Amino acid sequence: MTKHILIVDDDKDIGRIVQISLEKFAGWTTVTAGSGQEGLLKAQTELLDAILLDVSMPDMDGFEFFTQIQANAATRFVPIVLLTAKTLPGDRQRFAQMAVAGVITKPFNPMTFWTQVAEILGW
Repeated sequence: MTKHILIVDDDKDIGRIVQISLEKFAGWTTVTAGSGQEGLLKAQTELLDAILLDVSMPDMDGFEFFTQIQANAATRFVPIVLLTAKTLPGDRQRFAQMAVAGVITKPFNPMTFWTQVAEILGW
């Protein structure tokens, strides 16, 4: 069964690289959002198996997006994998307190990115 994943990232190049990795190598379907607000709308209208979420975005960062996803009964159980360039100990502590499936640090290898996602989500 193919997986359906929402990619939320304001950097179009990174979003495209993630999309290609997931579609070409894993055979999963993806939908993209260039902002947290757009991502929230798509999360409410798509049947998703997971969300890949950039932490650092303008207007609505990944933390606010996560809070809103968790507050919605229709989306709260969709697993979220954070994509981040932040690797400071304080950030890691904050990530650990969130009920996310996992964290992938940027930069990542596009050829093996999909395997990281599959491993984190147990697919």
